[in-house]
Amino acid sequence: MIFEWLAPLMFLSLLALIFTGYPVAFSLGGIAVIFGFFSSILGYFNPKLFMAITERSFGIMSNYILLAVPFFIFMGIILEKSKLAEGLLKTIGLLFGPLRGGLALAVIFVGILLAAATGVVGASVVAMGMISLPVMLKYGYSKELASGIIAASGTLGQIIPPSVVLIVLGDQMGISVGDLFAAAIVPGLILAFLYILYILGIAFFSPSKAPALPKSERQIPLPLLLKKTAFVMLPPLLLIVLVLGGVFVGLATPTEAGALGALGAIILALMNRSLKLANLKQSMNETMRLTVMILFLLIGSTAFSLVFRCLDGDLWV
Repeated sequence: MIFEWLAPLMFLSLLALIFTGYPVAFSLGGIAVIFGFFSSILGYFNPKLFMAITERSFGIMSNYILLAVPFFIFMGIILEKSKLAEGLLKTIGLLFGPLRGGLALAVIFVGILLAAATGVVGASVVAMGMISLPVMLKYGYSKELASGIIAASGTLGQIIPPSVVLIVLGDQMGISVGDLFAAAIVPGLILAFLYILYILGIAFFSPSKAPALPKSERQIPLPLLLKKTAFVMLPPLLLIVLVLGGVFVGLATPTEAGALGALGAIILALMNRSLKLANLKQSMNETMRLTVMILFLLIGSTAFSLVFRCLDGDLWV
């Protein structure tokens, strides 16, 4: 009778520990150790199975597919340091300025470009929020709409390739990462299109929540604005072709494409004169921390799933 409730109790304990704010990776590993220990005392779990975690952990750290993760993280952080989001937002914001909800549309389009160019949008979303939120509020945008659009644009980086989430998912499920990248493009664009429809709907039915930019802020001639937009959009588009093109055509694996993307991001930062030794060092430190966080999550989830399945937890899923 006790054995039947160990698995659901283990899952509920994990949720309770996560809700306290304890790190997810250590919550997974800690709950696995605690329930594995007490289950072994009750005779429901063989403690020798814990030896398998060491082998699995080494397999995670030596996985060739997961080697792409630090490359894409590094690429995203370098692009964030190069002020790519700032330049895109300012230029595309002026381009869509005459439309109601134009600034919100610019945030979505920049989110699409950054998602496809980096695979990691977290830092860029913070930059977008710092840049675009005060501007949207200044011109009369609803606080709820402005903050919601910025948060929603950040979700695009989780589905539009090259997404780090897709790389980890492909490794865990034994699916080709290239196939996942190809399959995720259309859903990601559909999600972005739905965001755009929502913004247009709000702008049509509640114009006061998403007004257009005043004419005084749109003094740049259209030909000059189009030229400036093309100049700003060209670097991320080239990076997208460099990274995703090689994967889709079959010329490069995701790991090789990630390495090319990291090199391309460094070149773009050098061309933008925004790459300094301090920024490079900081980017490498942030890449190391994020990569280690992902590895600890995978190791913790491996330990949790081992104990959970031994307690017949898969029957509850």
